Amino acid sequence: MTGSQGVASAGSRKIRVVVAKPGLDGHDRGAKIIARALREAGMEVIYTGLHQTPEQIVATVVQEDADAVGLSILSGAHMTLVPRVIDLLRAEGAEEVVTILGGTIPADDIDELKGLGVAEVFTPGATTDDIIAFIRTAVTG
Repeated sequence: MTGSQGVASAGSRKIRVVVAKPGLDGHDRGAKIIARALREAGMEVIYTGLHQTPEQIVATVVQEDADAVGLSILSGAHMTLVPRVIDLLRAEGAEEVVTILGGTIPADDIDELKGLGVAEVFTPGATTDDIIAFIRTAVTG
């Protein structure tokens, strides 16, 4: 599949992205839109569904040998949930997995999240093209 037009690849396979909704947030329209856009861009997407714990998310990332994990959080719990996901990824030896965050994230929290290991934070208004381009660059170099 590598070299096919429109296929996003990491080495000899498609880029694998886990899209997850951690915590109690019950709104997943945005996550589903992103998941679909990533699929249409040639990536393999594993959508975990609503109400995932950080442990469940990291288990999926490891099991699926994901290149990236996209966390969608609208509940305001990002400063609790994201550090836990990052810590668990490190504990599993998966710190190379590109972690991105999307949702209603206050600007004041973005630098701290990046300092913890989040590669990028996409707030409302970010385009799917920007997210796709970021993942391709971050994963493939």
